Amino acid sequence: MVVFAGQGDARRSMALLWRTGEGGQAPAGPGPRPGLTVDAIVAAAIAVADEVGMTALSMRAVGERLGRTAMALYTYVHGKSELVDLMYDRTLAELPTSYTLDAGWRPALTAWAHDSWAFYVRHPWMLQVSQARPVLGPGEFGVLETLVGILRETHLEVRVLRGVVGALTHHVRGSAQTMADSRAAAAATGVSDQDWWFSRSPLLAEVAPDFAERFPMTTWIESDAPQPPEDEQEPYLERAARQSFQVGLAVLLDGIETATKQSSG
Repeated sequence: MVVFAGQGDARRSMALLWRTGEGGQAPAGPGPRPGLTVDAIVAAAIAVADEVGMTALSMRAVGERLGRTAMALYTYVHGKSELVDLMYDRTLAELPTSYTLDAGWRPALTAWAHDSWAFYVRHPWMLQVSQARPVLGPGEFGVLETLVGILRETHLEVRVLRGVVGALTHHVRGSAQTMADSRAAAAATGVSDQDWWFSRSPLLAEVAPDFAERFPMTTWIESDAPQPPEDEQEPYLERAARQSFQVGLAVLLDGIETATKQSSG
């Protein structure tokens, strides 16, 4: 399921995101009961998404969590599209906004990547919000500000840094997506990673006895795959996603370091 941000009324959504003008203000007089606010609605919506995922998110589900009807919410947030924007931007505000640069940009960037990866694993529904249409809220800009603040210490040209921002962001989200998909698959099918692989991988020798000859590169790269410890409890695909994240991050950081040396030389 992919959700595109920015589908609500542009002016109303931006006012809600930045809390300007009439954004989030309930009308005076009869109508909404005291105590209901945009912040309360967004917090309840985030809790629903964390617990049951984006697919089950609805104005009705959020209203039920708050002990209100869906109609009561529309006074503050006009619909699910606006609500998704607010949820996404608010949740991004959980991320740290500054990292110490005392030891240089690399340790800071490593910490940023690990924090971001853990964040997406903690809120997998965030990965369903496409980056094709940015939310343009303070939380989203805060994340970019933090990352660029670290990368500026590399003294790379702006045009290069823009590409680095994209590469790092896609790497973090991509590996976290694999982790999220692994957990979602097990929950949706009732079949664990281990059981799925054990039921199918042995069949390759039966249905493709010439597999090694047909796919020599695949056979080669898998021949030296690290074996998990006997007491390993982490599912195969989750472990692979974690390892891919760590190895890929190290390679990206090495590449950035090489680029900084070339630009200064």
